[in-house]
Amino acid sequence: MTVSAGGGTTATNASDKFTYIAAPTVTGVSPTSGSAAGGTTVGITGTNFTGVTAVDFGPGNPATLFTVNNAGSITATSPAGTGTVDVTVSAGGGTTATNASDKFTYIAAPP
Repeated sequence: MTVSAGGGTTATNASDKFTYIAAPTVTGVSPTSGSAAGGTTVGITGTNFTGVTAVDFGPGNPATLFTVNNAGSITATSPAGTGTVDVTVSAGGGTTATNASDKFTYIAAPP
């Protein structure tokens, strides 16, 4: 990174480096459905899962527990919920964009 001003442009050196962090992506969720009461262990596949800070099952509905297995795999426990939601992952590079591969459907218990 350089800075230019009236007196010229700064020289580059080791301390002026900036690294872009890629946003995570979700490419799969398994299983794709679970109990509305929560507690389903869900495998999430994707990319750039380093430094994950949150896993959500729909907006504002965080996983009750999650473990980052590696940069492409997370195991999460679903919270209680309803309907079909997007599973999103947040990390240093941002939050995953929603897509057809990140859907999780809550199944209500029979009466």
